[in-house]
Formats: sequence, C-alpha cells, structure tokens
Amino acid sequence: MSNLRYVVLIQDCHFCETRDTDYIDKLRSDSAKMSQTAPRNAPLVCALAYDGLCTFEFGIAVELFALPRPEFADWYRYATVKAEPGPIRATGGITIEAQDDLDLLRQASLIIVPGWRGAGDDAPVPPALCAALQDAYAQGARIASICSGVFVLAAAGLLTGKSATTHWRYTDKLAARYPDISVDPDVLFVEDDRVFTSAGSAAGLDLGLHIIRQDHGAQVAASVARRLVLPAQRDGGQRQFVPRPEPKARMGSDLAALQDMIRATLDEDWPMARMAQTAATSGRTLARRFREETGDTPLNWLKLERVSRAAELLENSAIPLADISDVCGFGSAESFRRDFRKLMGVPPIRYRERFGATA
Repeated sequence: MSNLRYVVLIQDCHFCETRDTDYIDKLRSDSAKMSQTAPRNAPLVCALAYDGLCTFEFGIAVELFALPRPEFADWYRYATVKAEPGPIRATGGITIEAQDDLDLLRQASLIIVPGWRGAGDDAPVPPALCAALQDAYAQGARIASICSGVFVLAAAGLLTGKSATTHWRYTDKLAARYPDISVDPDVLFVEDDRVFTSAGSAAGLDLGLHIIRQDHGAQVAASVARRLVLPAQRDGGQRQFVPRPEPKARMGSDLAALQDMIRATLDEDWPMARMAQTAATSGRTLARRFREETGDTPLNWLKLERVSRAAELLENSAIPLADISDVCGFGSAESFRRDFRKLMGVPPIRYRERFGATA
C-alpha cells in the first residue's frame, strides 16, 4: 500500500495527514505568500475551528473568504482561529492545526461559526468562546453562523431578542431551548443587527454571498457565485426541502373514514358543511375533533393534503400543471400557485424543476 498522504494548506490552517515535512513547509510558505496579497487594511474574516469540526461548513467559509481573488480590490484577509485548546479533529478523519487563538477575534470584521458539534446532543459551548464572541461583537464585529453554529451564538447571548434560523431539523429545538429568540424555520438566512444565521449547510453559501454582496456589491457577488457554479441568489426558503408530514389522525380515529374519503376525492369541493354532514356531526364538533387529532382546522388540513398530493404528482409525473390543479381540487390555477407557494416556499413550476423525476 502506498504511503502517499494528502495535505491541504489554507493560510494559517492545514489539513495534515503526511510525514513529508519538507512538502508541508513548502505549502506553508506558499500559503503565507497568498495571505500577503490582501491589503493590511482589508477586513479580517475569522473562521472558528473546534474539535468535531463540521468539514463542509468550514470549507464554505474557506472557499468564500480565504481563496485569493486578486481581481477584486481590498479582498478579505482570512484566519482560522482555534475555538479551544487541544486537537482539532474534523469530520472525515481530518486533523487541523491552526496557529491563531481567540485573541485574534478582537481584530475581526467578520467571525464565522461553521456548525457546532453535537447540535442534537446539547454539546456545551466553552465559556471562553462565548466571552470572546461577546467582546468581538461589542467592538463592532459581525458574527455569522452556518447551520448548527447558531447554538454557539445563542449560548453566547448574541441572539437574545433577535430573529434567527438554522437547519429545519433544529428549528424546534432552538426555539424550545431559547424562547427569547424568534426562530424562522423557512428562510435560507437571517440578518439581525450584525448577527447572521443560515439554515442547513449549503445555505451557508447563500449567506456568504449575501455578505459579499453587502461588502463589495452585486457584481462581485455574482462573479464569485459564477466561479462556484451557483445562482447569485436562490429563490424560496428551506421549507421546500422539509419532508412532508405524515397524516396525524390516530389509528381507529372517528375522523379516519372522513379523511380517507376526502383523499380519494380531492378533485371535489369539500366545504365544512359537507365534511360535517359526511361525519354525521356539527361543524363546531368537527372542528374541535380535528384540532384534537391533527392539531389543525379541517380546511387547513384539506389544503395541506391537496398541496402534498400536488407535490407527489410534480415529483413523479409529467402531468401538466393545469391538470394537477384540477385533480387536486384547487379550483383555479391561481389558487394552486398561491397555496403551493405558501406551504412549500416555491411555486409549482420551480418545485418540479428541482425535484421532478426528469430534473
């Protein structure tokens, strides 16, 4: 088996899995030369590195802000900062060595928290890291998190009374743990008083391009996006990526027969009066039972069923949009577009382009 290992050096940080010290020294020298291309007065971007580092999220920060771009004046300086003492191991069997510590955050224009270890396991945030972020923010730095990195910002108290977002898997947990944060589960990123938070991992690219657009203008952000083979701005939020919920009615529920009948005849009109008559109850009683068993009103449940069925047809068939609107009982193409976009975050045609079988 070959002894060849791979090394990637990024300015003051390198992913190291090699014994070739001469080669490492050469890469360090090349990296230092690259960092010198940025003017000394250029804004400093610091990305945090911690044990259990989310490699992809960290790579987003590196790609957007560390990569030299001599075609742009006053591009960023970049540094990787150790968030804590000890080894820095990243996902994928990578070990990172970073030369800078938390003291450098005092000089930062932008600090990026690329995820956080064990977001679903209540991994504590070191007090020293919280204090360093608080000091940097008080001195005017912008603080940005990618995906689960929002839990670091929340632990540091930087999101108190502010709006924020994170990956859809964590939005409920974030809201429950920090009720003083206004959590938006749908958007790709949120900016609130120099604090930026992004949704799932790839949304960090959207947030980074947004920051570049603020700092250097739309043309520069569009140029960076083209090099990344990305749209400069994505439409819709992350709701379009959230798995559709399963029906909440319990087994043996009195509503089950009614719900099955409605699903089988979605193309028909189902006002409250017809639902109540079919269920042999009053409209008020039906509404109460729906609320108890599904957590929603009968008409909202019906709308969700229609949108869910439409999404399945958009994903798995080539049926024209007008026919999908009729089959699912929206009543008109405008109602179809309005209800679908409200629940899924994007219009039907965009949804098919992204998730359809021929996409």
